[in-house]
Amino acid sequence: MKIGVVGAGAWGTALAQVMAQGGDVVLWALEAEVAEGINADHVNTLYLPGVPLSPAIRATTDLADMAACDALLIVTPAQHLRATLARLPRADAPLILCAKGIEAGSGKLMSQVVEEVAPHAPLAVISGPTFAHEVAAGLPTAVTLACADAALAERLAARIARPTFRPYLSDDVIGAEVGGAVKNVLAIACGVAEGAGLGLNARAALISRGFAEMTRFGLALGARAETLAGLSGLGDLVLTCSSANSRNFSLGKGLGEGRAAQELLGNRRTVAEGAYTAPILRDVARGAGVEMPIVEGVCALIEGRVGLAAMIDALLSRPLRSE
Repeated sequence: MKIGVVGAGAWGTALAQVMAQGGDVVLWALEAEVAEGINADHVNTLYLPGVPLSPAIRATTDLADMAACDALLIVTPAQHLRATLARLPRADAPLILCAKGIEAGSGKLMSQVVEEVAPHAPLAVISGPTFAHEVAAGLPTAVTLACADAALAERLAARIARPTFRPYLSDDVIGAEVGGAVKNVLAIACGVAEGAGLGLNARAALISRGFAEMTRFGLALGARAETLAGLSGLGDLVLTCSSANSRNFSLGKGLGEGRAAQELLGNRRTVAEGAYTAPILRDVARGAGVEMPIVEGVCALIEGRVGLAAMIDALLSRPLRSE
């Protein structure tokens, strides 16, 4: 099975590195200098510096080159997914979604966008606790591979699995996507706690109560509780909320130190997806009647409607309730 990877950021490049252990991989890059560096020097200096890449990876800037691939890993940022899908050269290759987020405007998960733009493409989702540099370095990693088609899931798992990259199968696509989208916003909250010096007790409380918010939201959308308690939900949440290697955590840390969201986001080449997901998630949750106070607080802080002290006070002064 020849694999194409659409998106040559850190995560896309890391996935291409894993896939190259099982055969040739075509990696699509937006920037010509990224493709040239990968092909000439076997390194992605811009997004994954210091990691020697397999010579089995061939980079391109032409999406037409994906026509020869048997399956495509889609790793473009969530807000660019719809436009990227519309440019793919074939509509029937299995699409494995690796981006995490909710589309602005429509409030749709990535799989729902695919159903609209590429309704004939078989669909799967990879999600879980995955820092790109660790995956690319061959450190042990486990992910959820969610696919409603059991036979396709088995074929994809056989191609994707490597000695240090272990997929666990699920048929709960919505659950896998919800975990990946919500955890990015909660990681911002944990970063805020770090930047503001609120201590590890506060972080643990945010992770556990944030998981409760994730679960309520996921169940309202049709996800299963066991999926949200697995790698793509709780597993990804713990990782992203615990390390400055997370773009979302580091964004929150800057906010907790008193810096403005506009300044922090403007200085980034890579995407802190949670900043864009937060207001969409808030609106979808409100529409579904799901209470998500941590998400509401993150939105208020990013949008500049409240200061840090007011956000913290609003969360701590909520009416007492049962867990």
